[in-house]
Amino acid sequence: EKMKITELLSRESVNLNLPQGSKQQVLDAMIEMMNNTGNLSDKEEFAKAIYAREDQFSTGIGDGIAIPHGKSSAVKNATLVAGVNRDGIDFDSLDGEVAKLFFMIAAPDGSSQLHLDVLARLSTLLIKEDFRASLLSAQSADEFLAKIDAGEKENFPEEYASEENAGENIPVQTEISQEASNIPVEKVSASENSSAKKYSILAVTACPTGIAHTYMAAQKLEDTAKELGISLKVETNGSGGAKNILTAEEIAAADGIIVAADTNVEMARFNGKRVLKTGVTDGIHKAKELLEKATSAPVYQSESAVSESVSTESGAKRIYKHLMNGVSNMLPFVISGGILIALAFLLDNYEINPASFGSNTPLAAFFMSAGGTAFGFMLPVLAGYIAMSIGDRPALVVGFVGGALASSGGAGFLGALLAGFIAGYLILGLKKLFSSLPSSLDGIKPVLLYPLCGVLLVAVIIVFLVNPPVSFVNNALNNFLSNMGSSSKILLGIVVAAMMAVDMGGPINKAAYVFGVASIEAGNFEIMAAVMAGGMVPPLAIALASTFFKKKFTKRERGSAITNYIMGLSFITEGAIPFAAADPLRVLPACIIGSGITGALSMFFGCTLRAPHGGMFVLPVVGNPLMYFVAIAVGSVVGAVILGTIKKNVEEE
Repeated sequence: EKMKITELLSRESVNLNLPQGSKQQVLDAMIEMMNNTGNLSDKEEFAKAIYAREDQFSTGIGDGIAIPHGKSSAVKNATLVAGVNRDGIDFDSLDGEVAKLFFMIAAPDGSSQLHLDVLARLSTLLIKEDFRASLLSAQSADEFLAKIDAGEKENFPEEYASEENAGENIPVQTEISQEASNIPVEKVSASENSSAKKYSILAVTACPTGIAHTYMAAQKLEDTAKELGISLKVETNGSGGAKNILTAEEIAAADGIIVAADTNVEMARFNGKRVLKTGVTDGIHKAKELLEKATSAPVYQSESAVSESVSTESGAKRIYKHLMNGVSNMLPFVISGGILIALAFLLDNYEINPASFGSNTPLAAFFMSAGGTAFGFMLPVLAGYIAMSIGDRPALVVGFVGGALASSGGAGFLGALLAGFIAGYLILGLKKLFSSLPSSLDGIKPVLLYPLCGVLLVAVIIVFLVNPPVSFVNNALNNFLSNMGSSSKILLGIVVAAMMAVDMGGPINKAAYVFGVASIEAGNFEIMAAVMAGGMVPPLAIALASTFFKKKFTKRERGSAITNYIMGLSFITEGAIPFAAADPLRVLPACIIGSGITGALSMFFGCTLRAPHGGMFVLPVVGNPLMYFVAIAVGSVVGAVILGTIKKNVEEE
């Protein structure tokens, strides 16, 4: 495998006249180009990987660039194809602009890092506006390749010098991917002897969906720092992990630190330093402004470090991010613990003692103990990681304690949710309060002052102010759910199951799922049954529709839809996302109606579920399993029939 872009790209792999039209047409054209290189064993399989990546997040990275990429067993050798559409294509780019310059990367399964290396290298070159313009003006494939070669020689001269000395190209194997991943920063550190140099400014760049923006921001900051005569080192936190990591000595000696990130970055190490926090795109578009402000930025230990940030993230978005940080860290405890508890019931003998069903036999008792322990961490972990997202590491212990007190005090899921946010903002307040203390006390703040004062305050707030009213609300809600009439339960089943199909893994789906999990914790098992059944329907409905209404789907869609049988049966709603994204006006209503019907039937049949995940694999522990299966089957068939009826034939489209 070769690392240089020019070694992965041939004359035949460049198309300067990509089709004008939709994003799909451009992707299909480039997939066909990739197939023509002879490096694909299965074009359709590779296409699945490309579209799956686009479904996660558009690879239109802004500034008129798109870098679609996929890793698949259908790829024989790492390959690159490139194309130009001078009029531009709507590619759902991050900056809303059309994309004109396209690079598609194919990486084999065994090459876990190579496609990230190529992305990093491309990002380093494409950050330069004149380089992008030169590629767009190329009149032939040869000229296009020559300009890339010239760009690589300019940006990575040491490689070409080594090549001349050795008299041959330098192969870059997967094993040295660490070096390749440092491309944007290695150039500076190599020339300036990073291990011995004091840097005036340090920076961290990070984006949550890939590495393109991570490295483009790093490169722009470095180029601008060079123009301003500022010594700079950049740590990149990309998909391949953190590279060029800042050392404790470098942090201690720096005059200012820039954190240009759209995801969580380890911040505790910057306590007491001047830190400027912002989004990763500001690292690209406002590099000069950030470098000029870094040395006068607020000290990180005060809340003003956040409030004076140039970040434009809305309050609602921040709250949602904090909440999702707690939920995502909680789910492994919930799922593993819940399924172990379900196994305890499966392995137990109800007739021994109905009152202790789940713990009657030694094996069942073991699974119940293990699962119960894991499940018991649910609320403290939820609160702890919400708090940590707000107040960084010092808030973790305060959130844990707050969540545990909410759990033991009867405030349940809602109480733990409140405890997480209260703990996080308590720590922000304490940081501001203690910011005036002498710097000699900095060392005891995170290990003594923050946890001691934080735990004491959160305990007072949760025990005396939160638990009493929230426990009352919880008890009232649980009594209401328990005493619901059959018609009301059916309506609730429709709502929570339909919510699972609205955005298939998004905020509405997560809200329904979290409600189901909270209901398990409160002892109401019917709601979780409706939630999981509703989440299984969308992929199953799409799989059935593609099987029985073949004319409504392309060959590629039919091939990828087959996997939705497995995803649906496994309760992985996200398998339906590519189809919903491609045709939302038809797919979403069909799935929502199918899921709603399934939720209604699950409630009507009195189905219950003690495991928060597992799909059909936990069917043996479902209350009324036969009718649960019927409910899922009916909803899936209804959704498939609706979709097959309202979706147009492929030829008509």
